[in-house]
Amino acid sequence: MVTQSEFDQLLDLLRGFIRREVMPAEAGIDESDEIPARLIAQAKEIGLYGYALPTEYGGLGLSVEQQVRLTIELGYTCPAFRSLFGTNNGIAGQVLVLAGTEQQRKQWLPRLASGEVVASFALTEPDAGSDPSRLVTTARQAHGDGETGAGWVIDGLKRYIFMVFARTDPQAPPGKGIGVFVVPARAEGVAVAARDHKMGQAGAWTADVAFTGVRVPADALVGEEARAGYATAMRSLAHGRLIIAALCVGVAARLVDESVSYAKERSQGGRPIGEYQLVQAMLADSQTEYMAARSLVLDAAGKYDSGADRRLAPSAAKYFASEAVGRIADRAVQIHGGSGYIRGIPVERLYRDVRLFRIYEGTSQIQQLVIARELLR
Repeated sequence: MVTQSEFDQLLDLLRGFIRREVMPAEAGIDESDEIPARLIAQAKEIGLYGYALPTEYGGLGLSVEQQVRLTIELGYTCPAFRSLFGTNNGIAGQVLVLAGTEQQRKQWLPRLASGEVVASFALTEPDAGSDPSRLVTTARQAHGDGETGAGWVIDGLKRYIFMVFARTDPQAPPGKGIGVFVVPARAEGVAVAARDHKMGQAGAWTADVAFTGVRVPADALVGEEARAGYATAMRSLAHGRLIIAALCVGVAARLVDESVSYAKERSQGGRPIGEYQLVQAMLADSQTEYMAARSLVLDAAGKYDSGADRRLAPSAAKYFASEAVGRIADRAVQIHGGSGYIRGIPVERLYRDVRLFRIYEGTSQIQQLVIARELLR
């Protein structure tokens, strides 16, 4: 684990990099739907592809609280940049950290940490989004019949997001009998559809992925239990919810700063619009929600590191922060007036970007269920 001094230096380095290199590229990323190769190379050099992975496998080994603070800095620019390496550190990489065998960790985690390999998390399906316990992708064992060889055969369709979750026991109830598999993107039978055209977050590509008779070896099963995949997914998602919450906090900080700058510079009726009480009220509400979200996320991260709460607090942080940043983005556009509705203005782009935060890593409605169930246990 890095020392506090080393971590502070990393944050300073990242803060400068975001403002000097990434922010000037935001409009181009939005237009081209692609992250420039130079930014990808620099992200690898800084160590961003493995900041949450253990040091013994080439990562930086940051605590969850440190990961949250780093992600807040990343949130100050377009969310697509963080998506470059977010899954390596988060919901895919954590599956291997939490449930992989030692051989699997040695094989894959150093490659994830360096950026040599980019991972995906294939849990969601067209008819199993908010409730992935009902996924229908299957993984049946191939028993070395001379043609398939020992291992697994995967069939199904995954959406959006290849750490592949598949049902290994068709007779098991929802949430049971699900395994998780490492599937190379170039494996025979894997077909990636054309990329989606999304509302926002250009540069972060998503697409449907079809698995048709995809054969993987026995050791492609993550861990040694073919029925523990769903529990692993939920543990990984709890960590991911904290990271998404921190990302929301970072974007909120950017939106507040953009709003304050515009309120100071823009005049109406011969005076800056920041002198009008209606604008001041919107700025006050946004700053208050930003501060509340930041405090909640940092508190939840501390509880996660200590083991005091790894279920309710991550859901509460993700729920509040993702809803709050949506309101902050809406006010930012309102403060900018008509210019806030024009493409090329940062608040317009961020307004489109933040809408997704209320959906992935579990929708706001799923977070409500998690929070309520934890309270009623």
